[in-house]
Amino acid sequence: MELEAIPGVGAKTADALRELDDPEAALRTGDVAAIARAPGVTHGRAVQIARGAIRSRHDDDGRVLATDRAREIHRDAVGLLQDRTVTDYAAQRLETFYPSASRSRIESVQSTVSAAMERDPDPETLEALADVEPLSSPPTVRVRERCLATADAERYAAAEDAVPELSVEIAEDGRDLAELARSYATVVVLDESFAGIDVEGDVRVRPDALETPAETVPERLLAFFAANRDRLLAAADVHEAAGMEPACDLDGLRDALSRLDDDGTVIGDDEHERLAVAVEDLDAAVGTAESVANDHLRDAIRERDVTIEGQDFLSLVEQGARVDSLLSRELSDEYDTALEAATEHVVESLRLDPGEAEIADRIFRGDPTFPVEHDEAAVSRLRTELTAARDQRAAELKETLAADLADLREPAADLVHDALERDVELAIARFAADFECTLPTFVDGDDDASADDGEGGQTDDVGEDFGDGGFAIVGGRSPLLDVDFADVEPVDYAVDGATLLSGVNSGGKTSTLDLVALVAILAQMGMPVPAERVRLERFEEIHYYAKSQGTLDAGAFEATLREFGDLVAGASGRLVLVDELESITEPGASAKIIAGILEALEGQDATGVFVSHLAREIRDAADFDVAVDGIEAVGLVDGELRVNRSPQKDHLARSTPELIVEKLADERGGEFYDDLLEKF
Repeated sequence: MELEAIPGVGAKTADALRELDDPEAALRTGDVAAIARAPGVTHGRAVQIARGAIRSRHDDDGRVLATDRAREIHRDAVGLLQDRTVTDYAAQRLETFYPSASRSRIESVQSTVSAAMERDPDPETLEALADVEPLSSPPTVRVRERCLATADAERYAAAEDAVPELSVEIAEDGRDLAELARSYATVVVLDESFAGIDVEGDVRVRPDALETPAETVPERLLAFFAANRDRLLAAADVHEAAGMEPACDLDGLRDALSRLDDDGTVIGDDEHERLAVAVEDLDAAVGTAESVANDHLRDAIRERDVTIEGQDFLSLVEQGARVDSLLSRELSDEYDTALEAATEHVVESLRLDPGEAEIADRIFRGDPTFPVEHDEAAVSRLRTELTAARDQRAAELKETLAADLADLREPAADLVHDALERDVELAIARFAADFECTLPTFVDGDDDASADDGEGGQTDDVGEDFGDGGFAIVGGRSPLLDVDFADVEPVDYAVDGATLLSGVNSGGKTSTLDLVALVAILAQMGMPVPAERVRLERFEEIHYYAKSQGTLDAGAFEATLREFGDLVAGASGRLVLVDELESITEPGASAKIIAGILEALEGQDATGVFVSHLAREIRDAADFDVAVDGIEAVGLVDGELRVNRSPQKDHLARSTPELIVEKLADERGGEFYDDLLEKF
């Protein structure tokens, strides 16, 4: 994928995206969390980049949402979906769904949504999802006991970039390698020319070391799995709870993770633990062993009389002998027993093997002394041997575990990604269930999707008045209303062309516009819509103009007229929703302006619904027969307006004042009320 070809991605952003492990995968899957990890890319920018990548794939200009109110409805729709997510990833991922005019994009999403609507958002799965997060990249681990060596300057630079965990050293010849081998436990040589060289120490000639990082620096892979263990285990739980097919063997993954500590060290190996404890406890064990020997000698001295003849004593003094010499002569057996007890304590307490025990045997040897003292050189040698064995064992364990985990690296990423994507699907399923949604059917004249009764399609007709364009909604209920969804009255409405929508105050005209906008936006996002059945065309643009708050001044009025002038210039394929445009100026002028806009739309392939209380005036001012639908009030009951929320076709709805006058004429009679009623 050419990153610079993505809309809105320049050279600087492209360079930042290339810092990701797999930028193409992140862009292909719309992984906003991964994209946001690129240097300098914010969450909002990541959403824009993800959408841009999708638009690029579907050759989609992404200009469906043409007004602020349309964009507000889209944000509300996404918010309803996000309210049903568990993970931050799913909430971010849903922001990449946008209304599109591209058939391929809509069908692609509908295919995913159709499967998602079959998912069961069971509590066990939702609970498991709570601990799933996108995989993270741990900080670089510095490894001090191992280095890379090369004589080539270019290979030196490549090694520093490829393996920042290890020091990279210059080695021109065997002498340099020997020097490095004395400083590092392991030297990995990158130059094949050193093959066969005989150098004391752990020197490995590995020309392919940079291409096999799991073998060269297993700490990198182990640190990754250690940092992401909880995420991986949670993802495994999601797969089991949801009955998903995992990308890897979950028992094998759990077993491998159980052998890894939080800091990336390998745990659970008895031999390594023995050696680690021995190194840590060596000094304490030697100190205790000295006490054991000295206690034994003290007891022996207390329990035994030592007799020295005068001539012997004089001779020893003249020779400068110490009391230790007397002990050697008189208590040699007891002294040997004391040293054996000390050595035995060191061996047993540290659980030394025979080779290590042989070194430990030298700690308490030499000329007899009291108190007994250890040989520091022998202790140092044992420490060196134990440390080397511990480190070697740790290296072997790391290499073995890293080899086991290497094949799990990509499947593990898929495991977490699939679990997070399941949260997206479950959010869609919950949305569809909560608002009793269905997948809409698109019809576009000759490009009629209703002929396709494949997955997600609906072929039943919706309304007799529905033609090859516009929209038709049966049983639509808006979840945007400030009432419980169960209390929302269903609405049937179909429009093909430009139509006036009349009706009483508080009769639901604005709510109907909101419903139409929401259904169209959700449909073109590829999402299910809150209705029994819906058919509509794929609109190139959706223009929704909310009710103006008060009369506009001259400048704002001119700007509004300019906006509508641009709107009607090439309005084919557009959905235009306008709420009480007459509020921008005085009623007489407003009626003429609305009539002019409707005349301009009439000659184009546009769908429009204009809510207005001036339907009569607009029809009188227009030079064609303007279609008028009405939300009819059934009447007044105990002062409450009773309304049929579904607009009636070709019907000019009565106003609230007319209903009140009619009610008074029926109840009270009289010429005054009758005359007033005739004026409506």
